[in-house]
Amino acid sequence: MSWQTIKTLSGRLLIVLFLLVMAIITLTPMLLAVLNSFKTNGEIYTNILSLPTTWQINNYIDVFRKTHYLRSLMNTVFLVVLSVSGIVFVSSLAGYKLARTKTRLSQALFVVFILSMLIPFHSIMIGLVRVANQLKVQGSLWGLALIYVGIGSPMAIFFYHGFTKNVPREIEEAAMIDGCNGLQLYFRIVFPLLRPITYTIVILNTLWIWNDFLLPLLMISNREKHTLLLSTQALFGQYSANWSQILAILIMAMLPVMIVYLFIQKHIVSGIAEGALKS
Repeated sequence: MSWQTIKTLSGRLLIVLFLLVMAIITLTPMLLAVLNSFKTNGEIYTNILSLPTTWQINNYIDVFRKTHYLRSLMNTVFLVVLSVSGIVFVSSLAGYKLARTKTRLSQALFVVFILSMLIPFHSIMIGLVRVANQLKVQGSLWGLALIYVGIGSPMAIFFYHGFTKNVPREIEEAAMIDGCNGLQLYFRIVFPLLRPITYTIVILNTLWIWNDFLLPLLMISNREKHTLLLSTQALFGQYSANWSQILAILIMAMLPVMIVYLFIQKHIVSGIAEGALKS
C-alpha cells in the first residue's frame, strides 16, 4: 500500500471520526430528553443520565390532557400554514419583481429589506405589541400570522431575489409572446421554477414559527388559542415544575415538525447555495 493511499485513508478516517463525535454531541441532548421524559421528577433530580427504573408512559398521557394537545397542535398548524403561505406569496412576488426591475428605486427597496434583517426582534417587540393592540389584532392567530409574515419576508425576499437570476428571461419572453399576462406569467411559468428556494424558505420558516415561544407569549393570552410550546405553561407551578412532563410535551411538539423536515430537508442546501450566493 502506497504512502498516498495511506494518507487518503487516514484523512477519510479522521473525517468520519470527527462527524461521529459531532453527531454524538448533537444527539445527546435529544436522547437525554427522551429518556428523562419517561422518568419521575425524583429520578430526574437524582440522576439525569441513568435509564428510567420504571418507564412512565403516564407522563405522555397526562400532558396530552393537561395541555389540550390536539387543540394546541391544530392552532400551531393553522398558524404555521397561514404564516408560511403569506411569506411565500408576498416574498416571491416582491423578490421576483425587484430582481427583474433594474431601477434605483428597486435597488433602494431591496437594500431596505436587507437592512431590516439586521434589526434585533427584542428591540422592536414592545412597539410591535402596541401596534398590534391599536390594530385590534392582538390575541388573534390571524394577527400573529400577519406579524410573522412581516418579520419573515425580508430574508425570503433576499433568497427569492437571488434565485430569480437563475430563471432565463427567454422563457418569460416566450410565454408573453404566447399571450400570458403578468400574473399568468408569474404563477404558471416563473413560480414553478422557484421551487427549490421555496422549499428552503418553507422549511426554515416552519421551524422558526413552530418553535417560537416569545412572540406567541406576547400576543396570545387566550388559552384556547395557545400553540404547542405556549401550552407548556400549564406544567409550570408557582414554586415548582414537573420536568418529566415538560420534556414529554416538548418531545410531542418536536415530532410533527421533524417528520416534515425529514421529507424536504434535501432541498435546503441546494436552495440556499443557488439562491443566496447569487444575490
